[in-house]
Amino acid sequence: AADGLGSIAIDTTQLNMSVTDPTAWATAMNNLGMVPVGLAGQQLVTDSICVPGFDPSLSMMTGITPINPMIPGMGLVPPPPPTDVPVVKEIIHCKSCTLFPPNPNLPPPSTRERPPGCKTVFVGGLPENATEEIIQEVFEQCGDITAIRKSKKNFCHIRFAEEFMVDKAIYLSGYRMRLGSSTDKKDSGRLHVDFAQARDDFYEWECKQRMLAREERHRRKMEEDRLRPPSPPAIMHYSEHEAALLAEKLKDDSKFSEAITVLLTWIERGEVNRRSANQFYSMVQSANSHVRRLMNEKAAHEQEMEQAKESFKNALTGILTQFEQIVAVFNASTRQKAWDHFSKAQRKNIDIWRKHSEELRNAHSEQLMGIRREEEMEMSDDDSGDNPSKKLRVDDSALAAQAYALKEENDSLRWQLDAYRNEVELLKQEKGQLFRTEESLTKDQQLQFLQQTMQGMQQQLLSIQEELNNKKSELEHAKEEQTHTQAMLKVLQEQLKNAKELAEINGHDESQANEINVLTVALVNQDREKNSEKRSPGLKSEKEALLIGIISTFLHVHPFGANIEYLWSYMQQLDSRISANEIEMLLMRLPRMFKQEFTGVGATLEKRWKFCAFEGIKTV
Repeated sequence: AADGLGSIAIDTTQLNMSVTDPTAWATAMNNLGMVPVGLAGQQLVTDSICVPGFDPSLSMMTGITPINPMIPGMGLVPPPPPTDVPVVKEIIHCKSCTLFPPNPNLPPPSTRERPPGCKTVFVGGLPENATEEIIQEVFEQCGDITAIRKSKKNFCHIRFAEEFMVDKAIYLSGYRMRLGSSTDKKDSGRLHVDFAQARDDFYEWECKQRMLAREERHRRKMEEDRLRPPSPPAIMHYSEHEAALLAEKLKDDSKFSEAITVLLTWIERGEVNRRSANQFYSMVQSANSHVRRLMNEKAAHEQEMEQAKESFKNALTGILTQFEQIVAVFNASTRQKAWDHFSKAQRKNIDIWRKHSEELRNAHSEQLMGIRREEEMEMSDDDSGDNPSKKLRVDDSALAAQAYALKEENDSLRWQLDAYRNEVELLKQEKGQLFRTEESLTKDQQLQFLQQTMQGMQQQLLSIQEELNNKKSELEHAKEEQTHTQAMLKVLQEQLKNAKELAEINGHDESQANEINVLTVALVNQDREKNSEKRSPGLKSEKEALLIGIISTFLHVHPFGANIEYLWSYMQQLDSRISANEIEMLLMRLPRMFKQEFTGVGATLEKRWKFCAFEGIKTV
């Protein structure tokens, strides 16, 4: 009997035994992926999914590759159960032994990583009295066994014919094997089946991979050969017979392109000599005769292009006229007489259509205007040039004169050819020397240019470094001034606070507070004068000079000084764009001309500027 695999055959004599529970045996065989043979029980594979009238020997007669029923999607067996549902293992009865399933609550037995092309399994935990025949009886139900290597230490290696048979053997891992009905420890053992790494399996897998790689390379090469453009035709060698045939082809318009390529190849190969010069000259003359034909063809194509342009312009004009009519219809529909009778949705659609039509009309109008401008430019160019018929006549006369000149030049070259042959070597030597001198000159020029460029870049770098150093020094100086000013400000604030506290405690009058403020401002002005001597600022523009003059005059007539807001309100009448901050910065830049004093105590404290230029001149 056959199991439908086409490659696994089971001897019925090994399975003719008493089975106490046919249902359990059928379940076990179904888990192994095999069809039970010679048993009356439940049918594992229904007739509806089996191939009707399938003959296992059909593959041998027809050459059809046997179908593996365990391949998913082939439709010969039901789909495998989902992974989350545990597989129920039943007792398996064989002729010489019995296999008892493991505890379903235990975790599944562990296996190593499957080697590539694995066809060999390791079977451990065999009973001590198990023979090679018993092992073959148990594991040949998984598939054809090619070799069994049994060890003396209760384990063996089994090699199958196909890779999918290994998966069936792994299913038996965890079963407890008992020989016959004996209860001796030597007749029982728990099987452990795992993947084995065999050199034969790896070698066969490598051979298969190499074969697949060869097939892939061959397929790619065939694809490249198919997509590669064809090679150009071979050019025949020069001979008098081939030259005569080529001269005839040059006169034929249909074969001119092929013939002119052959002529060009012959000339580049150096086939022209004194003996064949006349023949080559006649072929060149034949090639020159096609110039007039090509010019006529070009003129004909240009005329066709002009006609096509004219027809396109006429069609575009008709389209533009129809667009104008459509736009006129939309404009008439938007008038009050017809617009009131349309609904809101209809008005919206009409408005959208009108805008779209106007855009298309404008685009076509611009395209038509562009065509007309191009025609006007071409007409102006034609007016400035000569008549085409006159040009053709001039070209004809020029070609005739050129042919006569070429003939005379050919005769003179024949006479001078012998003299030129003697001077060829000298010219080659001189040419080589000239090339060397020119190369040296060009190298010197390049070096000089590069040196000049480097010098310019170095000068730019030095100037940039100087500017950077100046900026750094200015930045450091500004930072020092800022820190010094902040320190002085803190000292003055502390002094002022202490003076206020003393005035409140001792009950000093307002004159004593004013004296303290005056002393404080004097110290600030003295420090500011020192800083000004270090910085020595100057006037930047004529506007600043005018402002200083006006401010000096204003403060001179105010002997008790004026605050910055009063001064700014006066200056804004003269120039509305000036700001109070700008005036204060200008006064702070000139401490010898203007000084700042604080008057009042507490909430009545006020900052005033005074003119002190006359005192500054005396101190200087």
